[in-house]
Amino acid sequence: MNARAMGAGLLTTAALVLLGALPADAAEALPPAPTPEQAASAPGTLDTLSRFFARDGAVARSAAAPRVEGGSVPVRILSPDFVAGKAGAPVARVEFRASRAVSSDGQKASLWTVKQAGGWQVVNIATGDDEIRYAQQGGRVLPGGLVFREPQIDAWYVQKGAKVLPLDEDAVRAVGRNGTSLAAYRERVVRAYGDKLPGSAYAKKGAAGGYAPQAQASVPAPGSVSGSRTAAAHEEPAVTVASTAAGVGAVVALALTATTAIRRRRGSREA
Repeated sequence: MNARAMGAGLLTTAALVLLGALPADAAEALPPAPTPEQAASAPGTLDTLSRFFARDGAVARSAAAPRVEGGSVPVRILSPDFVAGKAGAPVARVEFRASRAVSSDGQKASLWTVKQAGGWQVVNIATGDDEIRYAQQGGRVLPGGLVFREPQIDAWYVQKGAKVLPLDEDAVRAVGRNGTSLAAYRERVVRAYGDKLPGSAYAKKGAAGGYAPQAQASVPAPGSVSGSRTAAAHEEPAVTVASTAAGVGAVVALALTATTAIRRRRGSREA
């Protein structure tokens, strides 16, 4: 696996930036919002975004003037059920929703929201806006298709019917510039991850972050803001169950296998 490989379970290893950035009493005072868009544009979220965009000194916190552009999009991740060959399993499943935030100096961030009792909660702020960009790109490449991410290799695709097309260079390396069939894609991911599914010996030993429900997160200290993407090079990627959209608490869900804070690689990734 090359150095660009993503650590297992991108979503489950995401830093709890928003909750960690707020003082404990402020975090508790932010109730879930009725919609993802309302959660993303809440005053508390915008205040944390100001600190997020100002964290490297690129812009003064008072001048960041963050705004949320457009609506949220569902973010789908390669499904372990699809890899396992379960009948009727879709290639990917929704794990959270993402909204694009922009600062006055042009910085972009993605706000991740999950459904909780009574509404939606922002649980992470990540650099860049990959989730929204690839959702839009997939709609142009294959209208009506399902955009999803294979986090183990940081690849984005769009699927419709029997066709799977790449949306970024990581996906091109995996399936070719002209894409592949859904059946051939399943064969590829079974070869790559079939022995690393939840419950496998590989996952149980915790390799590459495997599926480790008992692992505890390292939550940023109150008052800090670290908007890292999760991306690490480990020995091999396991397919993990990211349960952020399964109705569990956001802190518990995103803490399942949290061990490392890492950055999303940008550069030539812009579409």
